[in-house]
Amino acid sequence: MTPGFRYDVEILHLLVSGAHAYFGRARDGAADVVTTDAERVEVVAGKGIVGDRFFGKAAHMDAAVTLFAVESLEAIATELGAHPFDPLLPRRNVVLRGAELPPLIGQDFVLESRTGSVGFHGGRHAHPCAWMDRVLAPGAHKAMRGRGGLRCRPLDSGTLSRGPAVLVSPVPLDPAQAAHASVLRPSRLP
Repeated sequence: MTPGFRYDVEILHLLVSGAHAYFGRARDGAADVVTTDAERVEVVAGKGIVGDRFFGKAAHMDAAVTLFAVESLEAIATELGAHPFDPLLPRRNVVLRGAELPPLIGQDFVLESRTGSVGFHGGRHAHPCAWMDRVLAPGAHKAMRGRGGLRCRPLDSGTLSRGPAVLVSPVPLDPAQAAHASVLRPSRLP
């Protein structure tokens, strides 16, 4: 990646869970699985976060790590008239403050923390599942569309840690837009 724009962000949470909590199970409710809000995580190029449910899974290689702007969750709670939501409930791996993520779709970028840096390729929106209506609040599934995070492929191996960080982007970002929904629009080309 060529040098780009640098943005001060904060890594608030690093979620690692070896199993799915919201996969299927509609009648039984969410699974009771061990989920860790780690101080630091080890990221492996092309595979994801060591110990996470998506690590090394062929179906998730291009979307093994999910970044999420906490401002989105705060805006959703406000819109729904709910108390602040636990930022771990949506089960996104890297919860950031101060990061506009949608412009990073299709881009290579770097997240630098005090313990190292990791390059990522921004893959696609992280679409929310219907479980959000049950674990957050009624209407959360719809409100989270377009701001459920960014699914990424790690390009480098390294360690990320909670705390102050820098997001290095090849394109300009507007951190003030972190809470706003982004919807990919169909092309107008014939």
